[in-house]
Amino acid sequence: MALGKWGKQKQENMFVATDSLAKSPGHPFYERLNQLLSEADFDGFAEATCAPHYADKMGRPSIPPGVYFRMLLIGYFEGLESERGIDWRVSDSLSLRRFLGYDLDEQTPDHSSLSRTRQRLPLEVHEQIFGWGLDVLGRAQQVKGKTVGVDATTLEANAAMRTIVRRDTGESYQVFLERLAKASGIQTPTRADLAKLDKKRPKKASNKDWEHPHDPDARITKMKDGRTHLAHKVEHAVDLETGALLAITLGAADEGDTESLPRTLLRAELNLDRVALDEQARKHLHKKPLGEVVADKGYHSNASLVMLKESNIRSYVSEPDRGRRKWDGRKDAQAAVYANRQRIKGARSQALGKARAELVERSFAHAYDTGGMRRLHLRDRDNILKRLLIHDTAHNLGLLMRKLVGAGTPRGLHGLAAALSAIFLASIRQLVALRGHLKRLRLLLSLRLSSDPMNRIFAPSCLAFLGHRKTGFSTGC
Repeated sequence: MALGKWGKQKQENMFVATDSLAKSPGHPFYERLNQLLSEADFDGFAEATCAPHYADKMGRPSIPPGVYFRMLLIGYFEGLESERGIDWRVSDSLSLRRFLGYDLDEQTPDHSSLSRTRQRLPLEVHEQIFGWGLDVLGRAQQVKGKTVGVDATTLEANAAMRTIVRRDTGESYQVFLERLAKASGIQTPTRADLAKLDKKRPKKASNKDWEHPHDPDARITKMKDGRTHLAHKVEHAVDLETGALLAITLGAADEGDTESLPRTLLRAELNLDRVALDEQARKHLHKKPLGEVVADKGYHSNASLVMLKESNIRSYVSEPDRGRRKWDGRKDAQAAVYANRQRIKGARSQALGKARAELVERSFAHAYDTGGMRRLHLRDRDNILKRLLIHDTAHNLGLLMRKLVGAGTPRGLHGLAAALSAIFLASIRQLVALRGHLKRLRLLLSLRLSSDPMNRIFAPSCLAFLGHRKTGFSTGC
């Protein structure tokens, strides 16, 4: 076909046969994931769980529950933080259409449909989907449940500090700073002046006095990078033998670790009880689920250690240096603290601490950094937790995908293929280089043998060993 300019007019086709539309062989990762979901009857479980919340023959064409949750899984695997981004990605990708079961001539659900579906389905439904993912892991021998690592991280809220208001008067933070600037002699303060004034204030904004009008669950907190933002606190309980995420809870960013620990452990216990209902999964589950808890020093307190001891849970909680302690007759706290102190001195505690740091931090990295949820695009605790539960379900499914295809994400599979190709090409280059070395060695040996008449007897056998084609010997004369 020759090159040329775009025509001024292009006649549209009146009819297009479906067999002439573009087809996709499917992405290897999503094809195997779809097979995994089909074998576990994901669509049947999702429809049965969501049945009380939708009508089959009323209104607009409905979105199958399996399609809704699959689109959220795509959000995790593709690193898409917003529902609008998921909509765009799905509508433009043939392989993702195939994963969802949509042909090229069919319209995929848009972002508004995803939002309405999320609002219509309660939090309990999303928790059931997370539990289903744990059931699949349990049947695949990926849930042991004996040793659990616990840690928390902060997620930046979809709310700006300058938009917070006072709880008592409703005055905005911007107006508050402007009033302080005028009181200090700056009649027309600029944005830089307000930022400088806010930085020099000895007493910063507190959650006791301030809140965000549209996301009251967000709390003012200092992030790990030193910045002050409105944020939420998410806590994970991870199986330290397999890396499976057993529970996820969402709380206020200013909530202490010792306060959120009982809630997270209770959720993990309920999820493990659910896994134990399956006979196949129960065979690989530890006889005493939730027998050990590993945590950092932020979880160390008398109340938390006593709670763990009364629940028959062995604690491996790092102890901060608080100097000499006075017990004042609290023998139960003293016994719990001393027992934990003795355990964390051993080699097993060091090994468990390393495993907790690796596996729990890995779950945060995959679910929120790779999954694009480090900064939230949703508001309200339940809405955020719904999305996080499906993200963490995808994280657990990624553990199985690593066993099946060698990678837990499509990008990981692509990187694995690229690494294998690089290894193959490097091997070819080494073989080519080795062949060149052998040629030079044969030539050198030929010259040396030809220089000495006594070596002509041994020349044919040596050259034959190096792969020389000629059985005779030539001096080159």
